Amino acid sequence: MTRRAVFTAAAGIAMSAVTGARATASPGAFGTDLPGIVQTVPTGGRPTLALTFDACGGPRGNDVDVELLDVLLRYQVPATLFLNRRWIAANLELAHTLAADPLFALGNHGTRHVPLSVSGRSAYGIAGTRSPSDAAREVADNQAFMTTEFGRSPGWFRTGTAHYDGPAVAIVGGMGLWIAGYAVNGDAGATLEPRQVAQQLLTAPSGAIVLCHMNKPDGGTAEGFRAALPILVRSGTEFVHLSR
Repeated sequence: MTRRAVFTAAAGIAMSAVTGARATASPGAFGTDLPGIVQTVPTGGRPTLALTFDACGGPRGNDVDVELLDVLLRYQVPATLFLNRRWIAANLELAHTLAADPLFALGNHGTRHVPLSVSGRSAYGIAGTRSPSDAAREVADNQAFMTTEFGRSPGWFRTGTAHYDGPAVAIVGGMGLWIAGYAVNGDAGATLEPRQVAQQLLTAPSGAIVLCHMNKPDGGTAEGFRAALPILVRSGTEFVHLSR
């Protein structure tokens, strides 16, 4: 399929999702814990964690936490990486390297990295999408971009700030994507100290989707993982990708 065909198909799916959302939902609640947002994974009876890392992109978000990636590789810990379109464009060679590594699965982290809303609701001072069509484009544009760049479509989406309203959740679902929420905020936007990150990991309940960041090398995320992962690995914790 050509690049143009991919983007045309994505636009068609997005508009169908918008129509469905308009017919079935009203804005209502807004947040990170709404019906349709997945926060946990099956455990199979053993300690299990799904590690997810956001790469947010933009003027202050295009960096790479190389030490964090090195820690994951050293312990061969699978993780799902949510890549924003701007971050991919700024780190295209690395993005392709990550996409080719079976240790990592890729998720869609939006085009502009904004909350997903149909009325412009904001989170952390970031204004959200302003209409159903705007919300659909935030998802679809990066979905098509990732599909053409990596040769396969992400199955999971997480918006910037991880905030949604009800219609936005419906729009994402109507596009055939699952929404990755989180049960544990592992690094609070890469603002936690290493000991705090380690504590979040070591106390995470089995089955938790853990949200952290891979684009903030000055934060405490890498050092926290360096401290916690050996303990978790020795304890028999299973690390899994988000799967369908």
